[in-house]
Amino acid sequence: MPTFRPDQLQTIAVRVLQGAGVSADDAALVARELVSSNLVGHDSHGVMRLMQYVDYVEKGFICPGSPFEVLHETPSLVLVDGHFNFGQVTAGKGLRLGMEKARAGGTATVMLKNCNHVGRLGSYTQLAAESGFACMMGVNAPGPGGVAPYGGKERRLGTNPISMSAPGGEKPLVLDMTTSAVAEGKLRVAFQKGERVPEGWIIDGKGNPTTEPGDYYAQPPGALLPLGGALGFKGFGLSVMIDVFCGILSGSGVCRQDLPLGSNGVWIYLLDVKQFLPQNEYRGLMEKYVKYIKSAEKLPGVTEILMPGEIELQRQGDREKTGVPLPEKTWELINELATRLGVSLAGV
Repeated sequence: MPTFRPDQLQTIAVRVLQGAGVSADDAALVARELVSSNLVGHDSHGVMRLMQYVDYVEKGFICPGSPFEVLHETPSLVLVDGHFNFGQVTAGKGLRLGMEKARAGGTATVMLKNCNHVGRLGSYTQLAAESGFACMMGVNAPGPGGVAPYGGKERRLGTNPISMSAPGGEKPLVLDMTTSAVAEGKLRVAFQKGERVPEGWIIDGKGNPTTEPGDYYAQPPGALLPLGGALGFKGFGLSVMIDVFCGILSGSGVCRQDLPLGSNGVWIYLLDVKQFLPQNEYRGLMEKYVKYIKSAEKLPGVTEILMPGEIELQRQGDREKTGVPLPEKTWELINELATRLGVSLAGV
């Protein structure tokens, strides 16, 4: 399995994206988001997405350089049409605009529609927390998605992830999770590695439990299951409400067949922490809280109780030192794509 430094992956991603006609600035931004996902161990949202993104650009599902159009705005909210630009570009601008409004008024809500795949939500909410905000962010897939409703066997929902963050004592707390049993990209990673997946992740096209990721991509297609296993009605309920907040309220909608593949509806909610509590008081409470949670007696074999976001920070530290491993199949596909685009990866 080949291993790469973060700067090498950045160069690879930028070259491939520019080879597909993406501007230098947008290619660099999208590449940074992909590489940051690899760094924290979320390879499902890393450079393996290059093949998907270039395919979407070529088919017109992603429209690089499209405008960021503000449709409606008040001091505390904004509704944006991204005109199917890269999700990372649109969501990044939306977050910055939301933070400006929250600094001025204490809180802000951002809704984005006609936005392509935004990538890893934790990247945005972590930035918000590091900037002094508590943040919630959700994303839906307005189309049929790949997740079966609880008790069903056909695809009806997106993976509909949600992320919540808050400034911590030393480190921000960042929860980043799908409302499905797993992100679809993790299936893709297992498929490219030729590995099976755990029971409870997917069903095949006939509704039978399976551990073969290829069954998800077969005909008739399989489906991801909601988060929670036997308690999957909880993940299903969360997913439905994400559809309402991110899809219906943003104008992206749900159950739509007329949108480009990869389309996302996005909801971002921000609170300026210092306008609710003095910063020293807030920091002291958070440090006390984290210490209290971590002081719990540990189960056998457990060396440390980790708070939300800590595992990602640990993986980032490790991979910055040892490099980012890519499955052989992923690297093969990236090379094939670069060759087709006339892009040289020599010297990386």
